[in-house]
Amino acid sequence: MKRREFIAGLGGVAAWPLVARAQQQMTSIGFLNPTSPESNADRLRGFRQGIGGAGYTEGENVIIDYRWAEGRNDRLPQLAAALVRHHVSVIAAFTPAAAFAAKAATTTIPIVFGVNEDPVNLGLVANLARPDGNLTGVNFFTAEVAAKRLDLLHELLPGAAHIAVLVNPANDTSTDSTLRDATEAARAIGLQIQILNARTSDEINSAFEAIGHERPDALFVAGDAFFSSRRVQLVNLASRHGIPATFSQREFTDVGGLMSYGPNLADAFRQIGLYVGQTLKGAKPTDLPVLQSSKFELVINAETARMLQLTIPPSLLARADEVIE
Repeated sequence: MKRREFIAGLGGVAAWPLVARAQQQMTSIGFLNPTSPESNADRLRGFRQGIGGAGYTEGENVIIDYRWAEGRNDRLPQLAAALVRHHVSVIAAFTPAAAFAAKAATTTIPIVFGVNEDPVNLGLVANLARPDGNLTGVNFFTAEVAAKRLDLLHELLPGAAHIAVLVNPANDTSTDSTLRDATEAARAIGLQIQILNARTSDEINSAFEAIGHERPDALFVAGDAFFSSRRVQLVNLASRHGIPATFSQREFTDVGGLMSYGPNLADAFRQIGLYVGQTLKGAKPTDLPVLQSSKFELVINAETARMLQLTIPPSLLARADEVIE
């Protein structure tokens, strides 16, 4: 080996400890999510955009320590504890289950949550304008818009009388509020609802077997992180059974779902990322009021409607934020 190459090689060896030390000294964000990275591509872009708005770029001046529960909420407490052991500077916790796991794991590390219903009712914070303790975040209202989604489904299918409602019993807080609001809304417009439970992929298959036997007029899929991660399975089964279905997020309509109404979650993740960045700059959770998502979107998949031989009312098309052809 030539002397110059030998010295260059030594320089490369010496550089590795320096790089490692630099990474260890870099500020770290804990990212706690009950699903998987594959089902969060758009949301991750929104989150990184948010921290970028506060001056942080992943890999340059901040490290994101990702912890994915892969659809198993029972893993969230140990994942949250691992983030605390790694001394992250802030924890971004997505869904109530993740927020409660993070809250149980630390009373000192700031937590920025993203939840789909009122965090005061959940017990995460006592006040929206001035949250107490080490938590603040964003409410993106997936559970609270259940009544609105049912109204839109009734507008699309005015002759429907029997609606199946699919919920995840493992997500008890969101399921309770969804069923309460959907039941009241159904009663007001004269609909009969049938509740179906699914907390695993196999149970989703079993729920659709029940749909095949009972033949409801339509399907209402509750907003739930697990259902989002199984959106292709849900959309394919709805198509196979020929049942019109409404979903909580546009990610379902993007893969062939008939209709979705709910918050723009990529924008909600951006808001969470911005709060995480502000926390890294020294803001305390008590100084950051809980944000309410303001971007909601109605998306209709016209191709799926044609496949189901449905005519979409002009009034519904006019209000749609996007019609997928």
